[in-house]
Amino acid sequence: MSSFPLFFQPTFTQGLIVGQLSILFLLGAILKYLFFESGLPEGAEDVSADQDNEDEKQRENDAFLRQRRRIRARKESLLKKEEALEQLVEEAADGVESTEWFNVLLKQIVDVYRSKLRDDAESFEGDEIARSRIETFVNSVRPAGFLDYITIHSVDLGRSAPTLYNARVRKRQGDASLSVCLPEFDASYTDTISISLSTSYLFNYPMVSFARLPISLTISLSQFKSALTIQTPPPSSSPPVVTLTISPNFILDLTTTSLMGSRAKLANVPKLHELIQHQVRRILAARATWKVVLPGLSSVAEVKKELKESQKER
Repeated sequence: MSSFPLFFQPTFTQGLIVGQLSILFLLGAILKYLFFESGLPEGAEDVSADQDNEDEKQRENDAFLRQRRRIRARKESLLKKEEALEQLVEEAADGVESTEWFNVLLKQIVDVYRSKLRDDAESFEGDEIARSRIETFVNSVRPAGFLDYITIHSVDLGRSAPTLYNARVRKRQGDASLSVCLPEFDASYTDTISISLSTSYLFNYPMVSFARLPISLTISLSQFKSALTIQTPPPSSSPPVVTLTISPNFILDLTTTSLMGSRAKLANVPKLHELIQHQVRRILAARATWKVVLPGLSSVAEVKKELKESQKER
């Protein structure tokens, strides 16, 4: 009679493969159920998860409240700076020339833009109009294959404006003619500008909407400094435009508060802060030149055409 073994004895190679697969399975389960959310619609989730969602929202609200307190303290500091600026303007009335007159004019112009973004509405109504406009814009440019719908929770348009100081005149490199001297300023901007949003990063592997990584962010401006150069057009230029250029070596400091994950939260991930600051710097550096059309000498369409041609040459 032939006898059969009562149990299977795997070889060393088979045991090693099974062990590796079990570790990968456990790691995937931990990531899936602790940090990621299911890709299913919200209506398909169990009602028992409502309490967890309320706890998560409470933790997110606490982080946003701490950020709002810091922003409120910065507002109070800016109010003091505005009072000091008004005092300087009054003291400058004795005829001493300075750039304070231009800073006052610049702030008035920025205030007009803020008001129009809010449809000239005040208080909460104006904040909601600005929030809705910004939410519509960011969702029109978001990469839909990687990011879920972006919800803007709150927006602070700020109270201050860039301040110009240390005005000087320098010659263009390689040209000794006084007719091409470039006015240059140092610009500094410290304000309460901030935005609070939430979205999810979509994982489409191994299948579409396999998992989502929830992300909540609050981004605020701490400081921006740069040299600003104003270049007038040569008499023979077509179309004639005034060119404003910021230095490529500008200083940008952002404050970022972040929460990542579903059931388990990762707060204030340094790499995420570095990524956001790098992307904002890259966008500013790519758009570091602004052209202002001279009234009656050219049109906006002509300037856009010239910009497209210069970009093609690059």
